[in-house]
Amino acid sequence: MAGGHGSSMSGDRPASLHYLKQLALAAEANRFEAVLIPAGLWCEDAWLTAALLADATDSLKFLVALRPGLVSPLLSAQMASTLQWQSGGRVLLNVVTGGESSEQRAFGDTLSKEERYERCGEFLDITRRLWTSDQPVTVAGKHLTAEGAVLARRPDPAPPIFFGGSSPAAGDVAAAHADTYLTWGEPPAQVKKKLDWIRGLAADRGRELSYGIRLHVISRDTSEEAWAEANRLLNNLDPQTVRNAQASLARSESEGQRLMRDLHGGGAAFDEAADARSLQVYPGLWTGVGLVRGGAGTALVGSHDEVADLIAEYADLGLDHFILSGYPHLEEAYHFGEGVRPRLAARGLLNDGAAPSEPVRGAFLPDLSPSPTS
Repeated sequence: MAGGHGSSMSGDRPASLHYLKQLALAAEANRFEAVLIPAGLWCEDAWLTAALLADATDSLKFLVALRPGLVSPLLSAQMASTLQWQSGGRVLLNVVTGGESSEQRAFGDTLSKEERYERCGEFLDITRRLWTSDQPVTVAGKHLTAEGAVLARRPDPAPPIFFGGSSPAAGDVAAAHADTYLTWGEPPAQVKKKLDWIRGLAADRGRELSYGIRLHVISRDTSEEAWAEANRLLNNLDPQTVRNAQASLARSESEGQRLMRDLHGGGAAFDEAADARSLQVYPGLWTGVGLVRGGAGTALVGSHDEVADLIAEYADLGLDHFILSGYPHLEEAYHFGEGVRPRLAARGLLNDGAAPSEPVRGAFLPDLSPSPTS
C-alpha cells in the first residue's frame, strides 16, 4: 500500500502499458463506468496514459486528473477537447488544485495554497467559457489571462468537472465551478456534514452538484476472508516505513489529509494494532491504508454483502459516484465486479442504462494507479 497524495510509489507491478491495458479491460469487463488516472510526482502522466488506453477500450471512460495553472487554460481545454473527440466522449476531469507547496514547486509553481485556489477558480472559469462560448474569450485575471482565446473544436459533451477539497477555499471553488464534489472516505456522519456544507455553498450560488467519494475496498466471499487480507497488508508494513510516511504526511498543507490522519491518530494506532479490525473507525471502514498512503486512506472491508450494505449507507447520503481501488487493482476489480456489483444491482443502486452525459446513480470508477501487491 503506497503512493497517493504527497507520498512515493513502489510495488511489485510496474505501471507498464501492458499491465495498464489489463486493468482497463478488467474495469470494462466488470462494467465500471470509468477509471481515475491520477496526477503527481509519484505517478505517470495522466493525459498520456488516458490517450494510450482510449484505443484499447470501447466504452470505458477516463477521469483524468488535471492540475490547473501548470499549463494555460486554452491548452488544457484544447487537450480535453481533443481527447474527448478522439475517444468518442469518454473524458471526465478531476481537477486537483495541489495540496503540497513542495510538490508544486517541483513543477515550477510558487503560489501559496490560497493563491492556488484563486488561480483554480480563474482557470475553471476560462476553461468553461472556452467549451461553451461562441465568441473568443478574453480575460485578465489576477493569476491567468487569455486574449481572443478560441477552440477550433469544442468538446461534445463538455467534460464534467470533478473536484475535491476540505478547506474553506476549496469549498468556494467547488460550489462555483464543480459538477461533482468529491470527498475522501470519512465515516458517514462526517461525510454528511461535509456534503451539507457544500450543498449550502452551492445553493447560495443557485447551483446543484452531484457528489462522490474516494475509497479503497477489500471485498471477499466472507467477512473472515476480507479481514484476513487486511491483516496480510497490515503485517507486511514495516514500522519505520509507517513512521516515515506519517512524518511526511504531518507536514501536509491539505485539510483533507489532516482529516485522514486524525482517523488513525497519525499512525499511533499501528503500534497497538494486533489485528486489522482495531483500525476500524466505523463498522467496515478501515484506516490501515492511510498508514502509508497519502490522500484517500480508508477502505471498505467485509463480505460482499457487508460492503454492499456500507455502500448503500453512503449512497443514502446523496453520493452518486464511488471511486474505488484495491491491492492489487486487477484482482480486486473482479472481487468487486463479481461479488458486490450484483448485490448493488439487486438493490436498484445501479443505473447502467443512463446516457453518457447523465449522472449515473452508483457509478463506480476504479483508481488506475500503479498497483503494489503488499
